[in-house]
Amino acid sequence: MKAEKFIPSTKKEMKKLGWKQADIILLTGDAYIDSPFIGTAIIARILEAKGFKVAVISQPDINSGKDITRLGEPLLFWGVSAGSVDSMVSNYTASGKKRNRDDLTPGGINNKRPDLATIKYTNLIRQYFKDTAPVLLGGIEASLRRIPHYDFKSKKIRNSILFDSKADYILYGMSDHSIIEFANALQAKLPVSDIKGLCMISKELPEKYIPLPSFDEVKNNKEKFREMFLCFYKNKDFHTAKTLVQQNGNRYLIINPPPAPISTEELDFVYGLSYTRKVHPYDAAKGEVKDINTINHSITTHRGCYGECNFCAIAVHQGTIVTSRSQKSILNEAEKIASMPDFKGYITDLGGPTANMYEIECSKKIKSGPCKNKRCLFPETCNKLQPDHEKQIKLIEAVEKIKNVKKVFVSSGIRYDMILNDKKNGEKYLKKILRNNISGQMKIAPEHTDDKVLKLMGKPSSRLLIKFRQLFEKLKHNKLFLTYYFIAAYPGCTKKEMINLKKFCITELRINPEQVQIFTPTPSTLATMMYYTNKDLEDNKLFIPNAQAEKNDQKNILVNKKRDHYNKTNYNKKGSFHKHNPKK
Repeated sequence: MKAEKFIPSTKKEMKKLGWKQADIILLTGDAYIDSPFIGTAIIARILEAKGFKVAVISQPDINSGKDITRLGEPLLFWGVSAGSVDSMVSNYTASGKKRNRDDLTPGGINNKRPDLATIKYTNLIRQYFKDTAPVLLGGIEASLRRIPHYDFKSKKIRNSILFDSKADYILYGMSDHSIIEFANALQAKLPVSDIKGLCMISKELPEKYIPLPSFDEVKNNKEKFREMFLCFYKNKDFHTAKTLVQQNGNRYLIINPPPAPISTEELDFVYGLSYTRKVHPYDAAKGEVKDINTINHSITTHRGCYGECNFCAIAVHQGTIVTSRSQKSILNEAEKIASMPDFKGYITDLGGPTANMYEIECSKKIKSGPCKNKRCLFPETCNKLQPDHEKQIKLIEAVEKIKNVKKVFVSSGIRYDMILNDKKNGEKYLKKILRNNISGQMKIAPEHTDDKVLKLMGKPSSRLLIKFRQLFEKLKHNKLFLTYYFIAAYPGCTKKEMINLKKFCITELRINPEQVQIFTPTPSTLATMMYYTNKDLEDNKLFIPNAQAEKNDQKNILVNKKRDHYNKTNYNKKGSFHKHNPKK
């Protein structure tokens, strides 16, 4: 494969290119991996392709100026991102303990990404460069914290990260369109205020907008917070969204409507750019970046997810319209990977946010936007969607035929309800991936099985899980088994529902669950709104497991293999339940 050049990260590289100054400098909380799986790398390559001089600073030291000053300051703007993961999610477990590992840091030790990295990096710029170029925030941390939000670590409502960081702008979402508009506008010295997907602070009100409750109201009043968040959530579709305005003292937070989703042709362009698929030498010299082993031989087939699970942020960040790459674009990338010197014959993942949404989308939604009071997959798969896995089968088979490719894995999450609702090719697709594209275990995420909790999650009924398991058992080979992911201590979930889940696992799934995580309230999800306000989406009061001991207890109900007692209820090895006799 032809050797490609990195986006510069050192003064020496800039000098070699004949640059005195970069147009744009991007800061990231990750190591600099030049991969189409890394948001900063994508933005850098898009800007480069449009003729801008772009440089990258990865994981700058926030206690000195050695990193932030090494490239000078940019001509047009600074672009700041916490990295591929929200820094608080990256740094802390659901119980609030500091994580020791960071697979996106050289050496793997979690000592480079500060808490609320977006704020720390912006402060670092302000400390060493006075009256500098505008600071633009991007990436998932800024995107999900663009509006006042509940912060799990501090257990309070934080302001929009735009106010807390004292940055100039946010571009939320994927930003492929808006970043070029923004850069072009600054270069031409034109206003940026009308760019789709842009947030800014203003002392003036726009002509047309939807007012949100003020920050002073939402930080002290749960009902006002709920009103604000539901209005924000309903205004995430580009067809119908309006400008949102929130008063903050004598200034206003302006949130422009989102841009249209990227087209297939544009997505092909983005993934066809000249990524080296390597860690930049400046970071590689500091130690191995473990995540490169996961993403280096993987391929993204599409963006977006219409699953819209209430605990997931993809709907707010990537959107609920799925855009798929062309088969030609995917095959071109697969051929590049197959020619890499370190390629051993295995495509480690061919997928997206949900693997089997490739080339499946509702034509009505693409034209007019999502239905106002109806979801694509909940409580059941909409009859307008009509899942058909035929194109996915053909894509996998085409990649498998590429020279040097021994095996193609589908490792991304799969919606089993979509397989069951595809009457034409669902069983054929499942049979195909079970025989050729899954290694050892197939991972699915029912998250729970109690109907009350599933409704709060926005997940389908457990009857579909039983039906899927039966189909799996029919089609699988002997060495393959199912792995299930579950969530404990979800808003509205009590010990009773966890005991029901345990019983279901023993009697219906015949397993003792191991993949169980405690619910973590993350910014800008419906589940976090429910957690903070103690109310469901229909305004009914909810039980919220708040105490850490109670959360751990819920998890232990599910994972404990011993004969334990919960709420005077016990179960035997066969899975039948009986009243606990304390004398026994």
